Amino acid sequence: MTLTRIPMEAFLESALEGNSYSVNKVAGDASFRSYYRISTANERYILMDAPPDKEDSAPFLDIARFLHPYGVAVPRIVQEDLQQGYLLLEDFGDTTFLLALNQGSSPRPLYQAAVETLLTLQETPIDGSCIAHQRPFDYAMLRRELALFTDWYIEQIRETPISSADRQRFDEVFDRLLQEILQQPVVLVHRDYHSRNLMWCDNQRVGVLDFQDAVVGPITYDLASLLRDCYVAWDGPFRAEISALWLQGARKRLNYSPEEPQRFQRDLDWMAIQRNLKAIGIFGRLSRRDGKHGYLNDIPRTMGYVRETLARYPELLTLSSLIDRYAP
Repeated sequence: MTLTRIPMEAFLESALEGNSYSVNKVAGDASFRSYYRISTANERYILMDAPPDKEDSAPFLDIARFLHPYGVAVPRIVQEDLQQGYLLLEDFGDTTFLLALNQGSSPRPLYQAAVETLLTLQETPIDGSCIAHQRPFDYAMLRRELALFTDWYIEQIRETPISSADRQRFDEVFDRLLQEILQQPVVLVHRDYHSRNLMWCDNQRVGVLDFQDAVVGPITYDLASLLRDCYVAWDGPFRAEISALWLQGARKRLNYSPEEPQRFQRDLDWMAIQRNLKAIGIFGRLSRRDGKHGYLNDIPRTMGYVRETLARYPELLTLSSLIDRYAP
């Protein structure tokens, strides 16, 4: 039996107890969710409209309720109707990190705060009390993400078939990459910890959004998302400065102390290669499957990170050569 959704207005009428309100659509994301700012005489909220036949909002609620007591600034849940796919949330405003940077904000205070928030998220206990704890970011998941690059970007966007011999070469080098990544300690991983999902709130608090896909996985994944951001390019010195801040905190708070001085940089770099190749594949899928072609504009920046990083590791020459051949 197909559920007939109640109108958004009926949900708001109940949630706001009949108080008058105004509605303004705000920017969405790469999913089927839509967002609206709801303003009453005294308060502002964000309405998430997530059609239940296309989006499951239960993980968002579960992870938000897990993170909030540990001091991670996720939106407070004001009212919910999972069956209908409506959530009324705390409003963090409009200033994403990306917007703040584009408006001229100094990056260091933002990213210092983002590192502190990330460490707070990463030191939460993995105790089984959250759905993310049941989702390991294991070899199979990491490998599926890399397949997005070959299947959606190379073969769909670039329209270049991959030979069977080169498929095997991709498999071998991806396996080497992942075997090393999977030696890292595991923590709670946001999975999209970057400038479009971090809010710079009025009190200089970092608001965290889009965490519903969180998993348990490699410790450097979210730092790689933050510093090899697909939407903003950072030079090497700034990335090194913020990485050092994170590492200093991780030693104290996460007990992450690589024995070799260069091990942390290698962990971060190899993780960033996987993360950026996955992102390029997703951008290709969003364009070809969903008609969201604007994401293709972010591929050159993201590929630039990949090429820069691969150049430092001769043992990944095979991957560098394959990318040169199929994505010149």
